[in-house]
Amino acid sequence: MKKTADRIAVLLPCYNEEQTIGEVIIAFQSALPEAVIYVCNNNSTDTTKQVALKAGAIVLDEPKKGKANAIQKLFRCVDADYYILADGDLTYDATISGTAVKQCKELNADMLIGVRKSVSGQKTYRPGHHFGNWAFTTILKLIFSGSFRDVLSGYRVFSRNFVKSMPILSKGFDIEVEMTIYALSLNLTVDEFESNYYERPEGSESKLSTFKDGFQIIKTIFRLLNDYKPLLVFSVTSSILALLGIYLFIPIFNSFILTGVVDRFPTAVLSLGLVILAVISFFSGLILDGITRHRLEAKKIAFLQCPK
Repeated sequence: MKKTADRIAVLLPCYNEEQTIGEVIIAFQSALPEAVIYVCNNNSTDTTKQVALKAGAIVLDEPKKGKANAIQKLFRCVDADYYILADGDLTYDATISGTAVKQCKELNADMLIGVRKSVSGQKTYRPGHHFGNWAFTTILKLIFSGSFRDVLSGYRVFSRNFVKSMPILSKGFDIEVEMTIYALSLNLTVDEFESNYYERPEGSESKLSTFKDGFQIIKTIFRLLNDYKPLLVFSVTSSILALLGIYLFIPIFNSFILTGVVDRFPTAVLSLGLVILAVISFFSGLILDGITRHRLEAKKIAFLQCPK
């Protein structure tokens, strides 16, 4: 029996990308003629939808603004064996997409991240973005392990299991962090591929806000840290409370040894309360860690049972 060819879908979430989306679609059509191109029109106010349709893409509409909302729409509505996620701003290299899908298939990987290489002579990163990417990548390495070099890259390849099993809770550009942590927490097979990264064409406006989106990503990291590593969070909290309680109690104890009198009774009560809170915090972390392990096992089962 002849094996059916793998179905490949290119997913392009877009908001006001009328200037570039046509060229992006043509580039992926040329690189992957067998792929179906899907554009999610994320409540654009320009002619993004019309340009995408004219270029030959299938367009889905998502009225709720936010990149994560657009990606969720694409993940839920598009059926394929392998998915390529990119942006509609002409910054990613479509020519590498075929090699990336082949790599994902050969490794039987669940997610590949495109490591962005700035093209010489082009201003691909705005001030602060390069540092922010390095900082977030380092934080995730320290907390969740892994060896990723570019966790904020929007250029990725996914297996069907990953796309159909991932619960998306983000709303905006923090979706990349959420996808990375989801893969790490379930110990999925992940890898990277290198890709040229180009600056936006003149007149094309970036939707990123350095401080607003950076703050949102930080919030997402803390939220996911609390969800996936509660014992770490509560252990750190417990240690801080215990150290503060002991610090306040030491002078009271020294005074009691010398005089036999507790001369700062309110401070003594406070220090005792802090130590009690430290103990409660630690055991709360232990309980939540057990619950988290159970949730992760359930997610792993859901991932493995995802229909192929």
